[in-house]
Amino acid sequence: MADSFSKKEHSKKKAQKLNEKAQRREERKSNNNKGKSLEDMLVYVDQYGNLTDVHPDDQKADQPAYIREAETGSSIDKEYTGVVSYYSDKGYGFITQDNSKDNLFVHSSDLSGTLSQGDKVSFKKQKTTKGLRALDVKII
Repeated sequence: MADSFSKKEHSKKKAQKLNEKAQRREERKSNNNKGKSLEDMLVYVDQYGNLTDVHPDDQKADQPAYIREAETGSSIDKEYTGVVSYYSDKGYGFITQDNSKDNLFVHSSDLSGTLSQGDKVSFKKQKTTKGLRALDVKII
Protein backbone atom coordinates (compact mmCIF):
# COMPACT_ATOMS: atom_id res chain seq x y z
CA MET A 1 0.00 0.00 0.00
CA ALA A 2 1.28 3.52 -0.80
CA ASP A 3 2.20 6.09 1.84
CA SER A 4 -0.12 9.03 2.27
CA PHE A 5 1.02 12.61 1.74
CA SER A 6 1.30 13.34 5.48
CA LYS A 7 3.44 10.23 6.07
CA LYS A 8 5.82 11.33 3.30
CA GLU A 9 6.06 14.84 4.75
CA HIS A 10 6.67 13.42 8.21
CA SER A 11 9.48 11.20 6.97
CA LYS A 12 11.02 14.13 5.02
CA LYS A 13 11.02 16.29 8.15
CA LYS A 14 12.52 13.47 10.18
CA ALA A 15 15.31 12.96 7.62
CA GLN A 16 15.97 16.72 7.53
CA LYS A 17 16.27 16.86 11.34
CA LEU A 18 18.72 13.95 11.29
CA ASN A 19 20.77 15.74 8.62
CA GLU A 20 20.84 18.98 10.64
CA LYS A 21 21.85 17.07 13.77
CA ALA A 22 24.72 15.38 11.91
CA GLN A 23 25.89 18.77 10.57
CA ARG A 24 25.86 20.30 14.06
CA ARG A 25 27.83 17.30 15.37
CA GLU A 26 30.47 17.74 12.66
CA GLU A 27 30.66 21.47 13.36
CA ARG A 28 31.22 20.86 17.08
CA LYS A 29 33.94 18.33 16.28
CA SER A 30 35.78 20.77 14.03
CA ASN A 31 35.44 23.75 16.43
CA ASN A 32 36.26 22.08 19.75
CA ASN A 33 38.74 23.58 22.19
CA LYS A 34 40.41 20.33 23.12
CA GLY A 35 44.13 20.22 22.62
CA LYS A 36 44.72 23.95 23.16
CA SER A 37 47.63 24.94 25.34
CA LEU A 38 47.15 26.49 28.76
CA GLU A 39 48.43 29.87 27.54
CA ASP A 40 45.72 29.97 24.84
CA MET A 41 43.00 29.40 27.43
CA LEU A 42 44.15 31.95 30.08
CA VAL A 43 42.51 35.33 30.49
CA TYR A 44 43.91 38.14 32.65
CA VAL A 45 42.34 41.14 34.36
CA ASP A 46 43.80 44.61 33.75
CA GLN A 47 44.01 47.43 36.32
CA TYR A 48 40.51 48.64 35.39
CA GLY A 49 38.88 45.23 35.94
CA ASN A 50 38.46 44.37 32.23
CA LEU A 51 39.33 40.95 30.82
CA THR A 52 42.33 40.83 28.49
CA ASP A 53 44.70 38.25 27.01
CA VAL A 54 47.80 40.38 27.78
CA HIS A 55 49.92 39.22 30.72
CA PRO A 56 49.94 41.70 33.66
CA ASP A 57 53.72 42.21 33.34
CA ASP A 58 53.26 43.29 29.72
CA GLN A 59 50.32 45.63 30.36
CA LYS A 60 50.94 49.35 30.03
CA ALA A 61 50.62 51.09 33.40
CA ASP A 62 48.82 54.27 32.35
CA GLN A 63 46.91 55.03 35.53
CA PRO A 64 45.31 58.37 36.33
CA ALA A 65 47.44 60.74 38.40
CA TYR A 66 45.29 60.55 41.51
CA ILE A 67 45.72 56.75 41.66
CA ARG A 68 49.49 57.01 41.17
CA GLU A 69 49.65 59.57 44.00
CA ALA A 70 47.65 57.32 46.30
CA GLU A 71 49.91 54.34 45.58
CA THR A 72 53.12 56.26 46.22
CA GLY A 73 51.78 57.73 49.43
CA SER A 74 52.57 61.31 48.37
CA SER A 75 48.92 62.29 48.62
CA ILE A 76 48.91 61.87 52.42
CA ASP A 77 50.20 65.45 52.84
CA LYS A 78 47.90 66.95 50.21
CA GLU A 79 44.50 68.42 51.16
CA TYR A 80 41.45 67.58 49.08
CA THR A 81 37.87 68.81 49.17
CA GLY A 82 34.60 67.00 48.66
CA VAL A 83 31.00 66.56 49.68
CA VAL A 84 29.62 63.94 52.06
CA SER A 85 27.41 61.78 49.84
CA TYR A 86 26.33 59.36 52.58
CA TYR A 87 26.85 59.18 56.31
CA SER A 88 25.35 56.55 58.59
CA ASP A 89 24.48 57.01 62.25
CA LYS A 90 26.69 53.94 62.84
CA GLY A 91 29.77 56.09 62.23
CA TYR A 92 30.83 55.52 58.63
CA GLY A 93 30.06 57.03 55.26
CA PHE A 94 31.36 58.14 51.88
CA ILE A 95 32.78 61.39 50.53
CA THR A 96 32.67 62.30 46.84
CA GLN A 97 35.88 64.10 45.89
CA ASP A 98 35.36 67.36 43.97
CA ASN A 99 37.90 67.11 41.14
CA SER A 100 37.83 63.35 40.35
CA LYS A 101 34.33 62.34 41.56
CA ASP A 102 35.88 59.39 43.46
CA ASN A 103 34.04 57.96 46.45
CA LEU A 104 36.20 57.65 49.55
CA PHE A 105 35.33 55.75 52.69
CA VAL A 106 35.25 57.75 55.92
CA HIS A 107 35.01 56.47 59.49
CA SER A 108 34.05 58.38 62.63
CA SER A 109 37.55 57.82 64.04
CA ASP A 110 38.97 60.08 61.27
CA LEU A 111 36.63 63.03 61.98
CA SER A 112 37.24 66.24 63.85
CA GLY A 113 33.50 66.83 64.37
CA THR A 114 30.15 65.38 63.38
CA LEU A 115 29.15 64.90 59.76
CA SER A 116 25.86 64.88 57.95
CA GLN A 117 24.94 64.23 54.36
CA GLY A 118 25.71 67.18 52.03
CA ASP A 119 28.47 68.74 54.21
CA LYS A 120 31.43 70.27 52.35
CA VAL A 121 34.65 68.85 53.84
CA SER A 122 38.42 68.92 53.45
CA PHE A 123 40.47 65.78 53.98
CA LYS A 124 43.61 63.84 53.21
CA LYS A 125 43.36 60.51 51.44
CA GLN A 126 45.10 57.20 51.88
CA LYS A 127 45.13 54.09 49.70
CA THR A 128 44.12 50.94 51.58
CA THR A 129 43.66 47.36 50.47
CA LYS A 130 39.93 47.98 50.07
CA GLY A 131 40.25 51.32 48.24
CA LEU A 132 40.69 54.98 49.08
CA ARG A 133 40.01 56.27 52.59
CA ALA A 134 39.58 59.84 53.85
CA LEU A 135 41.73 60.92 56.82
CA ASP A 136 41.69 64.09 58.99
CA VAL A 137 38.22 65.09 57.79
CA LYS A 138 37.22 68.65 58.65
CA ILE A 139 34.01 70.49 57.83
CA ILE A 140 34.59 73.62 55.74
